[in-house]
Amino acid sequence: MSISTRFGSYATLASFTDFEASEGEEEDCCGSSSCIIQDKDLLRRSQIRNSPTGLHVLDLIDRGSLEANRALYNNLLKKCTHFVKVKEGRAVHSHIVHSQFKDDLVILNTILNMYAKCGALDDARKLFDEMPSKDMVTWTALISGYSQNDHAEDALVLFPQMLHFGFQPNQFTLSSLLKASGARPNDKHGRQVHAFCLKYGYDSNVYVGSSLVDMYARFNLINEARVVFDGLVSKNEVSWNALIAGHARKGEGEHALSMFREMQRADFKPTHFTYSSVFSVCASTGSLEQGKWIHAHVIKSGGKLVSFVGNTLLYMYAKSGSIEDAKKVFDRLVKQELVSWNSMLTGYAQHGLGKESVQWFEEMLSIGIEPNHVTFLCVLSACSHAGLLDEGLYYFELMKKHMIEPRVSHYVTIVDLLGRAGLLDRALKFIREMPIEPTAAVWKALLGACRMHKNMELGAYAAEHVFELDPYDSGPHVLLSNIYASAGRWGDVAKVRRMMKESGVKKEPACSWVEIENAVHLFVANDDAHPQREDIYRKWEEISGKIKEIGYVPDTSHVLLFVDQHEREVKLQYHSEKLALAFSLLKTPPGTTGSACYPIIYENDCVLSLTGYFPVESGVMSASEERRMKVKLLRILAMILCLFLLQIDFVLKWHGVASWTWDAQDETCGICRMAFDGCCPDCKLPGDDCPLIWGACNHAFHLHCILKWVNSQTSQAHCPMCRREWQFKE
Repeated sequence: MSISTRFGSYATLASFTDFEASEGEEEDCCGSSSCIIQDKDLLRRSQIRNSPTGLHVLDLIDRGSLEANRALYNNLLKKCTHFVKVKEGRAVHSHIVHSQFKDDLVILNTILNMYAKCGALDDARKLFDEMPSKDMVTWTALISGYSQNDHAEDALVLFPQMLHFGFQPNQFTLSSLLKASGARPNDKHGRQVHAFCLKYGYDSNVYVGSSLVDMYARFNLINEARVVFDGLVSKNEVSWNALIAGHARKGEGEHALSMFREMQRADFKPTHFTYSSVFSVCASTGSLEQGKWIHAHVIKSGGKLVSFVGNTLLYMYAKSGSIEDAKKVFDRLVKQELVSWNSMLTGYAQHGLGKESVQWFEEMLSIGIEPNHVTFLCVLSACSHAGLLDEGLYYFELMKKHMIEPRVSHYVTIVDLLGRAGLLDRALKFIREMPIEPTAAVWKALLGACRMHKNMELGAYAAEHVFELDPYDSGPHVLLSNIYASAGRWGDVAKVRRMMKESGVKKEPACSWVEIENAVHLFVANDDAHPQREDIYRKWEEISGKIKEIGYVPDTSHVLLFVDQHEREVKLQYHSEKLALAFSLLKTPPGTTGSACYPIIYENDCVLSLTGYFPVESGVMSASEERRMKVKLLRILAMILCLFLLQIDFVLKWHGVASWTWDAQDETCGICRMAFDGCCPDCKLPGDDCPLIWGACNHAFHLHCILKWVNSQTSQAHCPMCRREWQFKE
């Protein structure tokens, strides 16, 4: 299509093409009577040396070869907005100022919108102040610009000014104000804007309502968000995404996944934002199997691993311990960004893969990826957990080369690195020479190292600083109490416990989770609430007896009671990790693969349950530390041998913490989540073309769903719910 101003016609192409011509192109279709400009040439550079306008089309207007009109200027400005061409937009603005349209409100609003959308807020505000007249569009354009460019306060300040001049907000004004309110420290402004939504009758509007849901969800006011959501006459994907993201941010994984299922039942298609929130939930809760199911849903719906969706999926696999799957996702990303590299590095670091972390970091540098502070924190953490002392200190110094100023978290990691290596005096010297004031986290790292190496004097010194900086954290009190108990100083143990009681500090009980057939079971120490507690206790006693026969000796050094050896062993008998393992062995047949989740704070005697107790790969280690690590390794080998004797193939993995239970007894297909009395997404009507199919494991699916799943590359012919080898029930 073309523009022909001589004949009064004007047309716009539906899709934009490349609008910049090469420098050598001199094509000019203008004659003395008419001029036709292709849509792609609207932002073509001027062919005149030292052109005052810089744009070819503006040169034609100045020469009289092209007649300027409102439609032409509006189209030029829209092109500048679409392609974020602020320089060209300023040239068009300058040209309009010297034209007959200098006071045209519609054109001035378009210029203002262009500046706001392109992030040129100073230009937008200057134009706003200079405009001879304003309307509702003018105020909304500037408010939206401030809101979308993280200038929340400026956006909110404009609102009372707008009301003062007698303008009433519309749905776009209120949506932008709610977005700005969500970025403020508290919900005060958001509630006030909500009142105006009610006053002007926009509370049930889908766009304003979605913004209200998002605003309340950002302040963790989920009940208020749900009330607004339920009151919407009509909903859209944004409404659902806002509520799902709110539950995810608040740590309510079960509710987020429940909303995800409801969204599908309501015939709304998940977007990239939906998948990103749900993958984040699976990562934080360790729900690997649920994450795999949702990943399969992404593939089935034709989604691509782009931007944050791919990165959150990668992070979910990495944090859940499935490093190989994370690497596969990384290789298939449409674009491998710094966040992608950092996510992989985080996965390696969290699971003690020190050498792999270092190799990954070096590969990153070799291909020119510039690291940030998160990258260095990940590699330093990996070096700390793997005992790579020299490498960790080298990378800490490397931060200066990359012009990255260490943060508190980096200093904490170095103290932890030195502490784990047994260099406690060096760690203390490092703290005293820090260029910033040590925080409670720094002293906690030193206190933890003192606990590991049983350095009572230095531990007490570190604990004093922690109590002063963070008096309400129970962790340091417990660590110091453990140090005193290990040395047999029961009087000091009593003092610490008395201090905790007087300060109102309480120790959070540790829990362990185990995931079996997509159901998550939680255990605490000496759990007497489980309906199968007697069977679980008997199972652990059976396991305990077998491993003692092959040389296992309970480590009672950290039982904080002044009792004899037998009573100390009894106290260790029913720790949450052991109960979770016993339940897993009780509920799974031989050959089944299971996964277990354990607390971060644990007792040494529970080494069978924790991957963190495997020996370090390399690095500096004291003689006493080496002996302790050998003892731990022998205990691990004893447990593995016991499991082998019991003919149980049980895989121990770190899967974080999970709290959501997939109810396999409902009336929906476990793959598409559609009702069994209906049909799968590939069918139009229920009937015999898509019957219900049962597996040998007694899990049921639509025929089309299970056939696709079994034939996909990700399923490996396993049941998507219990992960057993899939076999059709005869």
